[in-house]
Amino acid sequence: MLFPRKHRLVILISGRGSNMKAILEAVKDGRIPHTKVVGVISDNPTAEGLTIARKYGIKTRYLSAAPYKTKLEGPAEEKYIATIKKWKPDLIILAGFMRVIKSRFIQSFPNKIINIHPSLLPAYPGLHTHERVLAAGEKESGCTVHFVNETVDGGKRIIQARVPVLAHDTPQTLAARILEKEHVILPYAIRLLLEKKISYESLTEPLQWRDEWKF
Repeated sequence: MLFPRKHRLVILISGRGSNMKAILEAVKDGRIPHTKVVGVISDNPTAEGLTIARKYGIKTRYLSAAPYKTKLEGPAEEKYIATIKKWKPDLIILAGFMRVIKSRFIQSFPNKIINIHPSLLPAYPGLHTHERVLAAGEKESGCTVHFVNETVDGGKRIIQARVPVLAHDTPQTLAARILEKEHVILPYAIRLLLEKKISYESLTEPLQWRDEWKF
């Protein structure tokens, strides 16, 4: 009896790996079915997420991105590409990977790289999102899962979740509420893509998450 090949995920992280853990849990409990995480890579050798991934039995790698501080380019980029190609991923997920991805990497895995960003893109791309949202007096914020292209946080949007901005919010309290939504919509987007419920070509406007969906 032939069993279908499992979908293969590679996750890139830089820190605590909370979104990575949400993906690992969704794979483990079957919310992302017929799938395995074949590798986790970090540009930070002391990233807490590496320890978490090992506890799940996931293969991990630390790959330096030196000499650059904020981007992945040059010989380091080539190491990332070569390592990931060996794992033959169906999707590559940037889950708190704090580097700008350049054209060579993107073109090596066309329409296979997705990212989670803590704003309602196209508003507030880049860093210091929550501080900027609060400074602007916004009444609403949220998070977006999107495909990665050569524009920072500028790729096709897949799904968004919205949260109200409360009068007493600080960047930390707002970030915490948004992170709860990130942990839901990122695994959900992965499942939709792997099951071909949506595709890069089919996307026009992002899905809007509804809490009654209970993924």
